[in-house]
Amino acid sequence: MIANDISASEHLRAQVMHLLSGVSEHGDQHLAEVERDLVQMDVLLDEAIKKLCASFMAIHRAVDLQQEALDGLLAEGRLAPVHAARFEMLRGEINRHVAAAVTGLQFQDMTSQLIGRMVQHLAGLRGVFGALDASGPVLPESNNEALLAMLSQIGNRVGTCCTERAGGVRSTVNQRHMNSGDIELF
Repeated sequence: MIANDISASEHLRAQVMHLLSGVSEHGDQHLAEVERDLVQMDVLLDEAIKKLCASFMAIHRAVDLQQEALDGLLAEGRLAPVHAARFEMLRGEINRHVAAAVTGLQFQDMTSQLIGRMVQHLAGLRGVFGALDASGPVLPESNNEALLAMLSQIGNRVGTCCTERAGGVRSTVNQRHMNSGDIELF
């Protein structure tokens, strides 16, 4: 009977070690993939926003040049005052739309902050999976009480990782770039 208890205990120990190591390794691989995807998404968003911003500014410059040409025609008296007023109204409307579009692009800065926070959370999860890795201290072969004590220690390491990470991630996202307005999320 004692041999069966030892055999069952060893089998349980081996299964727990296999489970913890598998969860740690598999989870770490998935988190590394997600982290790489988030970093790549941040780079893509940054490039897209830079191109959009440059395009909006180019449109704004072209409209300003067009307005200068119209102002020249007005100065020469070639346009009727009703047309001049209409062009001035359109100029103001275009300026408002361009300013609104550029302000709308500020979401990239905040999105970048969110992606950075997600990467920090992923790093925290990787730490938790590292704490689960049973390849460090060997689980005891003697009895279930020792196995439970070792599992409790692993649980404490996981808890410590979670507690350490909880205070390190900001909960607000603020606009840090583009002086067109001030936005705060969350």
